[in-house]
Amino acid sequence: PRRPRTQSALLQAMQEHHVTVAGQRYDLPRPFHVLATQNPLEQEGTYPLPEAQLDRFLLKVTLPLPPREDEIAILSRHAAGFDPRNLAGAGITAVASADDIAAGVTSVRQVSVAPAVLGYVVDIARATRMSPSLSLGVSPRGATALLATSRAWAWLSGRDFVTPDDVKALAQSTLAHRLGMRPEAELEGVSVSAVLDAAINSVPVPR
Repeated sequence: PRRPRTQSALLQAMQEHHVTVAGQRYDLPRPFHVLATQNPLEQEGTYPLPEAQLDRFLLKVTLPLPPREDEIAILSRHAAGFDPRNLAGAGITAVASADDIAAGVTSVRQVSVAPAVLGYVVDIARATRMSPSLSLGVSPRGATALLATSRAWAWLSGRDFVTPDDVKALAQSTLAHRLGMRPEAELEGVSVSAVLDAAINSVPVPR
């Protein structure tokens, strides 16, 4: 976002599921998602997101640069007249309706989580708070997010219960953007991903 006021509006949408314009409240439709892109190197021309707002993004997905062959294929399509804004021309079609998504959300909530797995999620969050490389560990909101994504992953995998492997599979995408590195750790070249892996590996896996 380019202005703090815009960030405040997005924070209200993400937390309260409505926005306020000129004193008038407008409820947002369900489902409603806030998606954002992040500059990998610099923030010139933008405002950094506050920690409270980063904590409300459920997932962060990092897209690496494509291999050379794929990059050539992308340019070939553009050279042939491909328009990336023409979704129909790109062959993109809907695979689920809003009702399908709502039904999926209801089903995910039925996925069971054993007390030991709940404790595993909490212990991972607490381990990040004890890391000497971090100035900011995972908040209780972040632990709740990891629980939610783990349940969704279990459901997508065809199960009605969460395993520790589900938690591990979603930990990086769910938690990495919520962590704050200490300046001295950044100067030493320590990565958030490595610190999070170390925190996860320090927690015994429930059996």
